[in-house]
Amino acid sequence: MNDYREIARDMGIFASDELVGAGLPLWLPAGAIVRRELEQLGRDIAAAGDCAEVYSPVLAKRALFERSGHWAKFTDDMFPPMDLGDDLVLRPANCPHHARIYAAQQHSYRDLPVRLHELAPMFRAERSGVLSGLTRVRQISLDDTHVFCRPDQVAQEVTAGVAAILHAVRVLRLRIDHIRLSRRDDSPAYLGAPEQWAAAEHALREAAAQAGLDRLGIPLVEAEGEAAFYGPKLDVQVLDARGHEESLATVQLDFHQPEAFDLSYQGEDGRPHRVMMIHRGTIGSMERMVAFLLEQYDGRLPLWLAPVQVCLLPIAPAHQPYADVVADALRRNGIRVQVVNEESLGARIRDSRRRRDALIVVVGDAEVERDMVQVNDPASGERCTVPAAQLATAVAQAVRHRAPLQWPDHVVPEAN
Repeated sequence: MNDYREIARDMGIFASDELVGAGLPLWLPAGAIVRRELEQLGRDIAAAGDCAEVYSPVLAKRALFERSGHWAKFTDDMFPPMDLGDDLVLRPANCPHHARIYAAQQHSYRDLPVRLHELAPMFRAERSGVLSGLTRVRQISLDDTHVFCRPDQVAQEVTAGVAAILHAVRVLRLRIDHIRLSRRDDSPAYLGAPEQWAAAEHALREAAAQAGLDRLGIPLVEAEGEAAFYGPKLDVQVLDARGHEESLATVQLDFHQPEAFDLSYQGEDGRPHRVMMIHRGTIGSMERMVAFLLEQYDGRLPLWLAPVQVCLLPIAPAHQPYADVVADALRRNGIRVQVVNEESLGARIRDSRRRRDALIVVVGDAEVERDMVQVNDPASGERCTVPAAQLATAVAQAVRHRAPLQWPDHVVPEAN
């Protein structure tokens, strides 16, 4: 099995540069496409769940993170303050900013839940010796949602968060190994009263049951000492291509920050009540997810996610005009297509396979004469000859729905 860094090199996903610094990958054009598509998936799932998109600065006064608890817990993992009149620091997490966005307006019990979503960068002062590719970096781009709700809405919102993750897993065609209920242990590192933790852990168990894990055949496994410092969480665990367990996404309860920031809503009785806070990640870190998917698929990403969806190869210069017409039709349908006409056909096919282009389409005399194209799918090993218009329609439909390519019934792919 290839390492994701080797696959990324073949595909042109990212680069590292000594002058830029370790742990600060540069996203190359192909990698930017993959990242953008994942970000859009996160946005689409958030919008479908009635989340409001927000933006917040990557900097904040040190006092914000002192209040949130991050400064006490994670000082060693944070970049040092910049003394510019105020002590400003790069954020290690997005939740304190979202807490202040919630606090910026008054909320009635009728307004809840409030769901805030942001594709937000955060920062870790990782030592140079542990930095590696996309998996250990100093800037992390996170698909992050925070929900502010009434206590009676917690179970429903946690269930919705789990459902959003399950939807992302289906789209990415991944398999969940289990969901982990990450609980506290006896360490003094955890904030909050034991009875708060017990109630929160019970709420997560109930929400996991409501999400239908039994029906889906997904085990719920409890693990002590794996919780966040501010509350328990449900971690969606998958196995990577090496069989190692990895957390894909998470839903966390937080009863510390609402207290720390005095977050409230006006109840039906006209009095202020403490709001509940839920952290949700659907796709997680873009860097880690891209690395995970590259190894999971050996670079042959699903069609909608592939940097080059169609690599179009005219056999000879005489076939170039027809190839250009086919390419224009594909581009009008929003398909990422590349026409390659240099070198021998065999060399071009090898280069396309090395880049992990989703489909290799060849046109020659027979295809020009019949207005057809020969389609090769390297991932499945199948090939077929179809009308050029049908190629555009089938690929566009698969990309639009983030689904596998489906040919009409009369098209029977052949094995290579």
